[in-house]
Amino acid sequence: MRSTVDRWLEAYRVAWETRDADAAAALFTADAQYREQPYQEAFDGRQGVHDYWTKVTATQSDIRFRSGTPIVDGDRAAVEWWVTLKNDGFEVTLAGEFYLVFEGELVRELREYWHFGEGALVPPAGWGE
Repeated sequence: MRSTVDRWLEAYRVAWETRDADAAAALFTADAQYREQPYQEAFDGRQGVHDYWTKVTATQSDIRFRSGTPIVDGDRAAVEWWVTLKNDGFEVTLAGEFYLVFEGELVRELREYWHFGEGALVPPAGWGE
């Protein structure tokens, strides 16, 4: 399962860094739930993921995504991630965590929690281990 998670994270990285909503949506099951904020409704299915990604990445550029070492238990994984990007030309950092439930090679459920920082920040020592 660990290799599945690693491949998925690499594909997610490429999708985000290239702002490819089709590639992002293809990483999820047809009935997936993508919950970007804990108090908001999930984006449902591949089309929901596609629509979300199209909107959220529209103002992003110079994206650099990295992920830490995932913790895997059965079909579930948790992993830290760190992103620097420009949003409307301003450098920002997003640091967060995914909770993922897999169905085969695809994700059926994604919950993410993230924090925003101004500027291109560097992860602290030991991050992602």
